[in-house]
Order: sequence, then structure tokens, then C-alpha cells
Amino acid sequence: METNNRYYQTFMGAFSGILRWHQLDELWNVLKTEKVDDWYIYAVGDTPPKNPTPYNELEKFITEVDKLLRTEHAEDYCGIVYVDNKTQPKFIKIFDPNNLGTSCSTGMAPPLPAWILSKQAPIDLPSALPQANNRRRWWKNIFKRN
Repeated sequence: METNNRYYQTFMGAFSGILRWHQLDELWNVLKTEKVDDWYIYAVGDTPPKNPTPYNELEKFITEVDKLLRTEHAEDYCGIVYVDNKTQPKFIKIFDPNNLGTSCSTGMAPPLPAWILSKQAPIDLPSALPQANNRRRWWKNIFKRN
């Protein structure tokens, strides 16, 4: 596990939830207003990109992921995007509306975001984070002695 890695430390740090759709619009506007080529787009589970994304591709990603989130998370709230700083973002976690896990999975690893936008070069998160071996953990918990 790469726990000393700066990207990992940022990933595990404090984030604010984007609870309302208008807040997501405001976040996207901050990124679009910057018009910079220093954002990495990481589809978690794929090979992490080695280079930042050109601004025109970032803008296209924002448009497409926004459509996906609003279509597949048909709620009157957002709640599936998290950011390190709403006015000066450097790290954004975007969760897949079809893989949100459950609040009942106490003691299990939460689901990873589907996409991460960051100003830091990403690491391979699935290999850096311990993932739950659900059935084995379930089996061991049956016979757990206090």
C-alpha cells in the first residue's frame, strides 16, 4: 500500500460533499473558468494517466459526466461528488450512481469513486487500498470470539 504517497494522502483527506445540483454547476464553472491543462482525469480501475488532460478534453469530460450523473442519479440532490475545496479545487471524487454501495456495510471498505479529477498525478488506487474480501470476512465474522 502506498500510504506515504502524496496522492494517497490527499485521497484519504477531508472532502466536502456537493449536495445540490446548483453546487455541482458552480464547481464545474470553477474548472471551466480556469481553462488550464493541469487536471488529470483518472477512471479508477484503469491505468492511471501519466499526463494531465488538455483543457478541451476536460471540458468535454465535464459535460458528459454531468449528463450521466443527472440522468442516472435521478434525485433532486447530487450527493455523489466530493471536493477538497469548493472555491479552489485540486481534487474531486465522482462516484458512479450505479455503484454507491450501502450504508449497511459496516466494517467493509467503501466503494471507490468511478472518476477522480486531480491536479496531482494519480496512483493505481485499487492496488494501493485494501479492498474487502467480503465473503471471507463474512465467514470469519461468523465464528468471531469476543
